[in-house]
Amino acid sequence: MPARSKTTTAPRLDFRAPTQLIDIDAAGLIAGEDRDQERYADADLSHRDLTGSSFTECEFDAVTLTDAQLRGSRFIESLLTAPFAPVLLAARTTWRDVLIENPRWGSAELFDAEMRTLHIRGGKIDYLNLRNARLTDVLIEDCTITDLDLGGFHGTRVSLLNCRIETLDLTRATCKDVDLRTSDFSAINGLDGLRGVTIDEFQLSLFAPLLAAHLGIVVE
Repeated sequence: MPARSKTTTAPRLDFRAPTQLIDIDAAGLIAGEDRDQERYADADLSHRDLTGSSFTECEFDAVTLTDAQLRGSRFIESLLTAPFAPVLLAARTTWRDVLIENPRWGSAELFDAEMRTLHIRGGKIDYLNLRNARLTDVLIEDCTITDLDLGGFHGTRVSLLNCRIETLDLTRATCKDVDLRTSDFSAINGLDGLRGVTIDEFQLSLFAPLLAAHLGIVVE
């Protein structure tokens, strides 16, 4: 009996933009608050301490987050449009039912984050640090990423669609239905982490020399 082909399951996304929002002056935001149904437009939150804050059904429009302390913050059912930060300090954050459009991030420190039903669309990120993060139903599309660090991450139904990535690190990654088809890579580290990843035939031809070297295969 012929083996059945495995179909990679796509991320399950059903984002709905928040509505009936109140425009708020972001100058009043402080750490640890719970904020609901608010819009922050063209706000500069650089160097602000928002540790442990929670934003539910909120919109961030062209907000600057340079060195803002977001550790442990939660973003739920929210929209971020053109967020800017040369350094984004967002370790151990929670993201659920969120759309991020056209981010411009230098070093995005999102290690140990919990991401569920998250969509990142467009933009440019120099270094996206998702080490030890847990991603479920996450789509990253049409994004340019110089270094994507997925070391030790757990990914389920994660798709990189039409992305351009210089270096991908999958060291000790755990992957299930992680789809890399249609994206371009210049280098990949942590080949053992490819288990559970879907690639296309062209990508396989590019990875072949790396896989041969990793397995100690001599090709003459």
